[in-house]
Amino acid sequence: MMADPTAPIITPTRVAAALLVAGVVIAFGFSANNYLLQAGTTLAMSAVLCLAWNIVGGFMGYPSFGTAAFFGVGAYAGGILQDAGVPLALAWIGAAAAGAMFAAFLGSVLLGLRGHYFAIGTIAVVEVMREVANNWEGLTGGAIGINIPILAGSPREVGIFFYLAMWALVAATFALTAAIAHSKFGFSLRCIRQNESAAHMVGIAVFRAKCAAFIISGLLISLAGAVYASMVAFIEPKDVFNILLSIEVPAMVMLGGAGTILGPLIGATIYILLRELVWVNFINFHSAILGIIIIAVIYLMPEGLVRRFHAQAWSKLTKRSPSQSGAGS
Repeated sequence: MMADPTAPIITPTRVAAALLVAGVVIAFGFSANNYLLQAGTTLAMSAVLCLAWNIVGGFMGYPSFGTAAFFGVGAYAGGILQDAGVPLALAWIGAAAAGAMFAAFLGSVLLGLRGHYFAIGTIAVVEVMREVANNWEGLTGGAIGINIPILAGSPREVGIFFYLAMWALVAATFALTAAIAHSKFGFSLRCIRQNESAAHMVGIAVFRAKCAAFIISGLLISLAGAVYASMVAFIEPKDVFNILLSIEVPAMVMLGGAGTILGPLIGATIYILLRELVWVNFINFHSAILGIIIIAVIYLMPEGLVRRFHAQAWSKLTKRSPSQSGAGS
């Protein structure tokens, strides 16, 4: 489902829908028990990661598996700053800046690659960053990890705070994604996805657009990592530089529909609900079952739910129209 650059982004219907969703999210946060509150926070974090990944992997068509690298950089940057006495908000801003700078450096190296070569390069970055965190004990605490100051307040109050913080980040990331989709920048990214050489020939600054998308994505993922680190109050390399995260995020986006606006949100919601359901009912086999789900998504539904239902709805509409016009004549 391609966004129409000429269509208005803000409409009364969309504003009403956004306010309704915001009301439901806030009400849920204050009324849910601790388990559901934690699940809602996890869902919000996954949604942010999926929306951010979709800028590079969906709009631009570059198969990135470097999500865990940016997530870990943000988590460690925010955690180290907080441990040094920097206020929470400033630590998160610093982590986002660190993620953006890391993405700028990484993009200048990797964005000259395409396809499988780019994917393999991003996987290698995750492994390298985990080894760096494991061995740089003076900064990261090594394999032992680092403790992060716990936010003041009761466990319930702290849980609600991070729940709302994650969902606020979802709202900001979704708004940014929608703005990109309806902008000339988003059009440039879609041209790059279709044919990079042709995009360059028609005057699009291809490398600049790719770097900008990579930086925006890395900044958002790093910010989510910083919020996560503050929430759990302890991080270690194998946790935040987990390659499984880099596999799960593309799978979630593909489930909903890569390159669409709503697809990442839908995919993240369905996947997290399935993961919680599998964990509760098949605790000894949850990893294997989730692996089967990921494989099934990649091979059976590469276009995603949003595109599939959109295509089906359009097919029904086009089939119905001739009969209706015939009846009218």
